[in-house]
Amino acid sequence: MSPREALHTYFGYDDFRPLQAEIIDSVLAGRDTLALMPTGGGKSICFQVPTLVMGNDNPEKRLCLVITPLIALMRDQVANLQARGIHAAAVYTGMNYDKQRVALDNCLYGPYHFLYCSPERLESEEFRKRLANLPIGLIAVDEAHCISMWGYDFRPSYLNIATVRALLPDVPVLALTATATPETIDDIQDKLGFAQKNVLRKSFQRENLMYIVRRTDNKPEQVAHILSRVPGSAIVYVRNRKRAQELAEFLHTDYYHAGLTTKERNERQEAWTRGDTRVIVATNAFGMGIDKPDVRVVIHYDLPSHLENYYQEAGRAGRDGKTAYAVLLFDEREDPAKIQKRVIDTYPPKEFVEQVYHKTMDFLQIGAGSGLGHRFALHIDQLCHVMKLPVIQTYSALHILSQAGYIDFEEEHETQPRVQIHVPRHLLGEYNLSYEQAELLDLLMRSYTGIYTDLQYVREADKEETHQLLVSLAQRGIITYIPRSVGCSLTMTNERQTEIYLSPAIFEERQERFVAKIKAMLEYAEQNQFCREQVLLAYFGETDAIPCGHCDVCRELSHRVIAE
Repeated sequence: MSPREALHTYFGYDDFRPLQAEIIDSVLAGRDTLALMPTGGGKSICFQVPTLVMGNDNPEKRLCLVITPLIALMRDQVANLQARGIHAAAVYTGMNYDKQRVALDNCLYGPYHFLYCSPERLESEEFRKRLANLPIGLIAVDEAHCISMWGYDFRPSYLNIATVRALLPDVPVLALTATATPETIDDIQDKLGFAQKNVLRKSFQRENLMYIVRRTDNKPEQVAHILSRVPGSAIVYVRNRKRAQELAEFLHTDYYHAGLTTKERNERQEAWTRGDTRVIVATNAFGMGIDKPDVRVVIHYDLPSHLENYYQEAGRAGRDGKTAYAVLLFDEREDPAKIQKRVIDTYPPKEFVEQVYHKTMDFLQIGAGSGLGHRFALHIDQLCHVMKLPVIQTYSALHILSQAGYIDFEEEHETQPRVQIHVPRHLLGEYNLSYEQAELLDLLMRSYTGIYTDLQYVREADKEETHQLLVSLAQRGIITYIPRSVGCSLTMTNERQTEIYLSPAIFEERQERFVAKIKAMLEYAEQNQFCREQVLLAYFGETDAIPCGHCDVCRELSHRVIAE
């Protein structure tokens, strides 16, 4: 089967989009490949088609391990593949052990072609052992910029991918990202252990997207004005949750941020995707994995900290190829000071970071030389109140400590409901259980084989009536019940240290690069002499682009020429 035949047979397309065929040929030739494609460029086809071709030719290479950071994206892609008759599975946090085992067994013994997992899953020794026996022919790394410390969204868990390559030494890697500077491109290939440098890129130019900077000292009114002038679906990005809620109330629409439960986030995203909600006001928690082609305008209420993030979020507009707008609101009096303040908020002094480390250890009652491997729920507001710490800088300090390897800090982690039963089945009759309680316990014992020995993730707790039954059983000591919650978690990757050391690579160098990114973002907003798209493309290494002719700067320059 040829790539084009696979494309038509499984996906119904007659031809590839630009660059897709070149990427697929590189993968099929067994070369490590870094593919740079703008948002909406069709990245998934680039690993799906070669996997299906390889699997048809060689069953021992029929499986693609897809590493991606979003559970929602995993589920969507698995569902889409299954709807096309392609066998796919996913393993993610919250699945019980039996379901994980079944998924991996299916990939080993069944006609499966895709196994999705998060980079955090690669930390599991048992999971890595299972991977070594699977018929994997390709490793696909989505959002590959996350592996680079010089990227805008570095995640230490991505470094675990190198351990997988050691287990599968002859398996090529396809790394995919929509945003990467030249420096990040080199770092991705280094961290993923590319045998040879091999970058295939599609121009980041978006001919249908109009980049506009609108200067204003009344942003709410400006947002309302833009939305009244541009019909169709819209996203308004803001920096924090409070502003998301306030602006949504002002606009009489809905909001989205990481503080919502998974159910709330899914419901709001689905309502917006269907068109039931026209405008969504959101923090940057919203967007990755969105597949909505008809977004007509993306408005940035606040300046992002870097052009990578701005380009990716703005690029969610106009994926259908029709005219769309990316509007950045800029308050010349207040925004420069606000964005500069992020430097100290993001990189507080080293002494403060060390203070946060020890105060957090004290708060969690972790003594010197202990704590290794333990995981804690961490309520930041409570920590800051008790230990008298500033909230924003404390978040940043915990992220720095995580990057330095002292802890694994996961922000806005949703804990799935868990249950452990303590009373043996033959003694339950002594507890005078209600019919509903007895039925629930019987269901749990049949569904979760390890529920007597350890806490098990239970999907039944999502129902309110079941939640109340579990609470009543826990109050009587029959079970331990940990309800679903949204918060932060901290895992001790080292014993508590008496002193910590932050290397220049973790602190000074990253701070310098962050300052440079802030400066580039501010210059983009402030300048009115050069084409906006040219400025963006030059930042990503495309220095030969011509003026777009339709951004606010190009239009203003054109009007000046006509006037003269």
